[in-house]
Amino acid sequence: MSRALHQERLMTVIQGPHMSEKAHIAAENNHVVLKVRTDATKKEVAQAVELLFEVKVDAVQVVNVKGKTKRFQQTNGRRANWKKAYVKLADGVSIEELFGTE
Repeated sequence: MSRALHQERLMTVIQGPHMSEKAHIAAENNHVVLKVRTDATKKEVAQAVELLFEVKVDAVQVVNVKGKTKRFQQTNGRRANWKKAYVKLADGVSIEELFGTE
């Protein structure tokens, strides 16, 4: 894969922040929780965070979140599966101001 195509893919890996009570607790330990592409790897997530936010990443953990089964009247449906990444930032580094959390 050429460098330009790789850079383009890294720009699409992160879909946005994931805000939850657990994410706020993780933020106290210098972690950021992000919603990422389902085909993204740990290495790609780390490279994308370093590229987009210009910070140093120590570790990445990913979780595949299964979509819930829901009903609307007599019709059964299912929400989409998605992937969540817990990114541990280096000490003294923060990107919370980019997401609007303090």
